[in-house]
Amino acid sequence: MGVTKTEIYNDEQNRLASLLKVLGHPARIAILQYIINQKACICNDLVEELGLAQATISQHLKELKSLGIIQGSIDGKSVCYCIDEKVWKEFQEDFNTFFNQEVKVNQCC
Repeated sequence: MGVTKTEIYNDEQNRLASLLKVLGHPARIAILQYIINQKACICNDLVEELGLAQATISQHLKELKSLGIIQGSIDGKSVCYCIDEKVWKEFQEDFNTFFNQEVKVNQCC
């Protein structure tokens, strides 16, 4: 199998895999938790809060934004981000569907 043969998987599988890949870094989880806990858009607070370099945070924000989990606006030097609630709920549904599948163990292990 090649490096990525995403075309052999359905849209749901590719979407869930993309989400899990983006969420697979603790800094991104920390960024999402911080934004969620603020209950508002955040603007330039992440460097102080997370203790990471601005370039590192920017890269993580770019990954989260590329998947649509967060949305942001740039106004001069001010950059504000917030959770895209619609996308967030879609991902919740995807996770619920995946993890709510019934698993039957037939004493195979």
